[in-house]
Amino acid sequence: MINNKSILPVPPYTALIFDCDGTLADTILLHFQTWASAMRPFGFELTKEWFYEQTGLSATELIKTINDTFSYKLDPILVTNSKEKLYRELIHTVKEIQAVTDIVRTHHRKIPMAVASGSNRSIVEATLNVIGLLTFFETVVTIDDVGRGKPSPDIFLLAAERLKVSPEDCIIYEDSNGGLEAARRARMRAIDIRVLWNSSTLASS
Repeated sequence: MINNKSILPVPPYTALIFDCDGTLADTILLHFQTWASAMRPFGFELTKEWFYEQTGLSATELIKTINDTFSYKLDPILVTNSKEKLYRELIHTVKEIQAVTDIVRTHHRKIPMAVASGSNRSIVEATLNVIGLLTFFETVVTIDDVGRGKPSPDIFLLAAERLKVSPEDCIIYEDSNGGLEAARRARMRAIDIRVLWNSSTLASS
């Protein structure tokens, strides 16, 4: 794993907010595999390249995008339930992204920190539990807490509100274009962890 010097937060900041999938946890490939398996019985073949371009979308938004883009009629409840069952069966294989989780551990008990994810709460908390970080954050904000997912800023703004800090005093850690746009709209500085892998991606490594 590449060291974390390129993603160290630069003062001033009073809080850190982290995306979960692809930022704290190396889950993107697993999410692709379980989404693809869940959609296949319904006649849709999900491709890795297209899916990676949609990272950051909530489950509901992902299925809506597929239906709108490819003129499909995937049932969001049936497909999501199937996908989550498959994901939970394999969640024990998830690993942390150490360059980022080292920053979490360094700041633990020193400044307030939150997770802000477009996934649902049960999946996010289960993922954080697997990588041993669930108790490191003052709050976990998910799509269950807001009406709109990224690139809307709602998730990040709610995280800042719960941490009792102003948006301008937060630094966001993200791995998706949608998440970075959400940070911009929330008037928060953001660090794109994809710089760790230069032209390659974590999910394809």
